[in-house]
Amino acid sequence: MKPFLSLYLLAIVFFAGISCMQQQNQTASNQDSWADPREVRKQNFKGDIQLDVRDSKADWGPYTPKKAPEGAPNILFVLYDDTGLPAWSPYGGAINMPTLQKLADNGLMYTQWHTTALCSPTRSTLLTGRNHHLTGNAAITEGANGFPGAHGRIPEQCATIAEILQDNGWSTFWLGKNHNVPEQDVSSGGSRKEWPLQMGFDRFYGFIGGETNQWYPDLVEDNHFIEAPYGPQEGYHLSKDLADKALEYIRDQKATNPSKPWFMWFCPGANHAPHQAPADYIAKYKGKFDEGYDAYRKWVLPRMIAKGVMPEGTQLTDINPLPPNVSNPADYVRPWDSLNNDEKKLFARLAEVYAGFSEYTDAQVGRIIDYLEKTGQLENTVVIYAADNGASGEGSPNGSVNENKFFNGYPDELSENLKLINVLGGPDTYEHFPTGWATAFSTPFKMFKRYSNYAGGTCDPLVISWPKGIKAHGEVRNQYHHSTDIVPTILDICGLQMPAVYHGVAQYPLSGVSMRYTFDAKPDDPTQKHVQYYAMLGTRAIWKDGWKAIAVHAPLTSKGHFDQDEWELYHVDVDRSESKNLAKENPEKLKELIAAWNEEADKNLVLPLDDRSAVEILGIERPSEEAPRERYVYYPHTAPVPEGVAVNVRGRSYKILADVVITDANASGVIFAHGSRFGGHALFIKNKKLYYVYNFLGIQPEQKFVSSMALKPGKYTLGMEFIREKTGEHGEQIGTMKLYINDKVVAEGPMKTQPGKFTLSGDGLCVGFDSGDAVSREYTTPGEFKGGEILGVGVTVEKTQYLDLEKEAQSALSAD
Repeated sequence: MKPFLSLYLLAIVFFAGISCMQQQNQTASNQDSWADPREVRKQNFKGDIQLDVRDSKADWGPYTPKKAPEGAPNILFVLYDDTGLPAWSPYGGAINMPTLQKLADNGLMYTQWHTTALCSPTRSTLLTGRNHHLTGNAAITEGANGFPGAHGRIPEQCATIAEILQDNGWSTFWLGKNHNVPEQDVSSGGSRKEWPLQMGFDRFYGFIGGETNQWYPDLVEDNHFIEAPYGPQEGYHLSKDLADKALEYIRDQKATNPSKPWFMWFCPGANHAPHQAPADYIAKYKGKFDEGYDAYRKWVLPRMIAKGVMPEGTQLTDINPLPPNVSNPADYVRPWDSLNNDEKKLFARLAEVYAGFSEYTDAQVGRIIDYLEKTGQLENTVVIYAADNGASGEGSPNGSVNENKFFNGYPDELSENLKLINVLGGPDTYEHFPTGWATAFSTPFKMFKRYSNYAGGTCDPLVISWPKGIKAHGEVRNQYHHSTDIVPTILDICGLQMPAVYHGVAQYPLSGVSMRYTFDAKPDDPTQKHVQYYAMLGTRAIWKDGWKAIAVHAPLTSKGHFDQDEWELYHVDVDRSESKNLAKENPEKLKELIAAWNEEADKNLVLPLDDRSAVEILGIERPSEEAPRERYVYYPHTAPVPEGVAVNVRGRSYKILADVVITDANASGVIFAHGSRFGGHALFIKNKKLYYVYNFLGIQPEQKFVSSMALKPGKYTLGMEFIREKTGEHGEQIGTMKLYINDKVVAEGPMKTQPGKFTLSGDGLCVGFDSGDAVSREYTTPGEFKGGEILGVGVTVEKTQYLDLEKEAQSALSAD
């Protein structure tokens, strides 16, 4: 080892010398472009500088923090996930939302506010005021691709609203979900450039990624990963924790800077899967959805019309509007009358859990509103309460107790789901309702989340309350608007402008328009917005001056041939539900709108369109600071390694080896774990035996392998090897697993591995413990390894056989 290390060190010195010379050359070549500090002083400093400070005059002007305009409001932006208009009670829905109703009664409720149809893209527009392709967010961050509109990194040309507010005297807080960090940067050692604190936020507390377990969340505070403060056994739920932290931030800020306004982006996990909530809130909805989703659609539309959310004469659309040759089978809605009694019971229960989750989270938001009211802050607080896309159809036609199956392209088994009906919403499930409820909670529109062509994916609830600034109370506003319009509205309210140049970088113009004019408008006054394109996962549409053109296409179908898409035309000013296709009657109008879509697509960096499957898109290898490699080494006492940067064992043979020293005959605990009870694998010691469990998408029983011999004190190489043999019907890999103690096979048998990721919730790779939710039911978290020492764990996806690596590990042990 010593000669190698010497050569290694010499190489470092050699390349460092080259780097230093390059730096010196670069320094010389750039000298003429550097700023002269004397010139900067001359331009900015208005005092007087002499030899003696007593003869000099200070000027604090350049160094005084900028204050917000006098009387500037606080801004609380509450952003839910996966919610259509007819879910919530203020819009006529069955889910009771007392806090939202209170805000609507004291403000305005918008009926034609639209989003991009998916999470990361919508949130990027809400952060920047630019269309989602300009922010590089053609899809979720896990779907990033190497194209100008799809790379998944908000560019420097798109300054955030938090940066502008922070620069102008606001405190800025982000709580909850952040789905706008590139997947490969979500790690302890990764770049923080696009984390919240680098995007204009003073504080962050929440999770980074598309979703997280509400009972065992993957938490980040500011710039570092943390564990939840307590567990569900002690009453923990993420929505409550976020509200607790929000109140803490506001109290702390007012204790030291009481005159300073604040901006808080509060993004709970609700209503995204997993749908999880306290049992007493779920119980409130027992029996409320027993009539089914077909009946719900017929029940809710008249209520929406009565509340002015939909105009008289609005027609209900079909539950399966797409022709079979276009539709995605995973998005099919099974008619309620076609279900058997067990299915109806299960499907109704899944809706009850969703409703309980939503109301429970609204109650936590209510705690914040109550505090603002008690402390006299609510009067001058702009409260924006919205959702980022339509109801989600990711639960498949049969619903799911483990939504990760959808992202693995693996079908749900009704019998598996029925086994868990009595614990739905609790820690044992990671559920999602069936597509029927997605359609019901998108009434009267066609389709749901991911469909940017139809309003079911894009038309979302929005309530704005500002007692000091909005005179109208309890009124609706029917002006057509989009998520890009929120940033211009906030700037308008605060008396600020988006700078043309920010930190030396010329900015993209704002894509949206201010909605502030609607505060004093009548419900049906003309909108001041004129055009908005849509494009998501292969679906596309354009709205222009009350007309809408739609390309008939389904997302995630891998069908392509976009040039062959049939286009439909709707006059949405009079046909809000998009029920009457006028393409044949108005071919010139359709032609005009298609041309407008092409023009908007060009200037917003939309192409190319991508409708590939979730497995294909999520499986793209993306550049990171660490190049993909065949061997990975992990050590104990480090933070969990998120899936996006952890070793990828999907679709291939792999080996795991651990160098372990056992000092106690009763040594036990986790050696290696990655994932959760809803998908993952773990190597651990229990009852003196070596275990390897591959938990395939949470399906019971677990694939479990236990050593035939006991472990005594001593030095060991412990590990396993999976030899892939073929691909199964749903993309799973089928092969043989061998469990090893040193060079001896101590268990073996057939095994299959997941086609896609273990989870989107962030349960990372751990050594010496298992964070959050346990991979296997054979132990409980944290399952810390005790009775010895783990020197390191290696994982390889190369072709080298296990025994070759075992010899290397033995050498390392003997050298220790």
